[in-house]
Amino acid sequence: MYVAVKGGEEAIDNAHRLLAHVRRGDKAVPDLSIEQIREQLTLGVDRVMAEGSLYDRDLAALAIKQARGDLIEAIFLVRAYRTTLPRFGTSTPVDTDDMAIRRRISATFKDLPGGQVLGPTFDYTHRLLDFMLAAGAEVEPPKEKPAAGEKTPRVSDLLGGEDLIERNAAPDPERPVGDLTREPLAFPVDRDLRLQALARGDEGFLLALAYSSQRGFGRTHPFVGEIRLGEVEVEFVPEELGFAVPMGSITVTECQMVNQFAGSAEAAPQFTRGYGLVFGQAERKAMSMAMVDRSLRAREFGEERTAPAQDEEFVMSHCDNVQATGFVEHLKLPHYVDFQAELDLVRRLRAEHAERREAAQAEVRQEDAA
Repeated sequence: MYVAVKGGEEAIDNAHRLLAHVRRGDKAVPDLSIEQIREQLTLGVDRVMAEGSLYDRDLAALAIKQARGDLIEAIFLVRAYRTTLPRFGTSTPVDTDDMAIRRRISATFKDLPGGQVLGPTFDYTHRLLDFMLAAGAEVEPPKEKPAAGEKTPRVSDLLGGEDLIERNAAPDPERPVGDLTREPLAFPVDRDLRLQALARGDEGFLLALAYSSQRGFGRTHPFVGEIRLGEVEVEFVPEELGFAVPMGSITVTECQMVNQFAGSAEAAPQFTRGYGLVFGQAERKAMSMAMVDRSLRAREFGEERTAPAQDEEFVMSHCDNVQATGFVEHLKLPHYVDFQAELDLVRRLRAEHAERREAAQAEVRQEDAA
């Protein structure tokens, strides 16, 4: 309890009322609804779901409203709520090969089987402010056509058909998948835990690390093999049934990066993979995740680890924005006793320094007089 402030609990209660007042803003302006946030601030909602590790658009929208648009605070709120939920089990791995695709692009294959689907993206906009939005202009509906129903194989599978890219190791059904939300980290960690940490890590932190790896601090020269956005079905196997039943569908963004690898004494030259999978539409996050994932695999490929993006302990210990927020913002809370001790120490050291300096000057004066 923050009771060191004059007024104690009464001051805190009033601070809460002031926060609610400031959050509401000018009451002449209509109140922002959860539905409006959910439907019109979708990318912010998606980020809160991804980094909050909870897929619920309404709760993410509520958190954004409660946090006054501060996404990290909203992520904190969602994480805190998540800890109150019961855990019934673990879903089966989602199969992105069966994704209902809304967007699919590749920077490596122009004539991609199944076609490229641009989808909703800022990539081709002019980045100019659209004042028609401020005027409340009507939005034109997009053109639609029936789905072709053509297969959409992954780019990595096309490369794998020619044995040009590393093969994914078959999962060991006897080996349980780690869970960093329930088990303390002990380094070194396996890739499953690294990907979990990256999936809920801070987008800005991962973006900076991914950028650093392109500039030489991580040895990656990636190509976007494929980015997919769409809906995948989530299934769960109840113990009493023994077979998978569908629970619903979620929107995800998947990115597979194709990276160069010169080979080693044991491995022939080939392409290697970096992987990212994130709730919602979050391409920048998925791309950054995939690039950092590849940098963190340096040990697998016998590469020298010299950069922050290759240091799993550095990355995983600092990528979580909720943990980082706690460590930084706790400095706002009272540290009166600690700081008083520091003041006393500095005063004592300064007094000792002055005594030594005076003694040295006196010695010099004595030598000059002699």
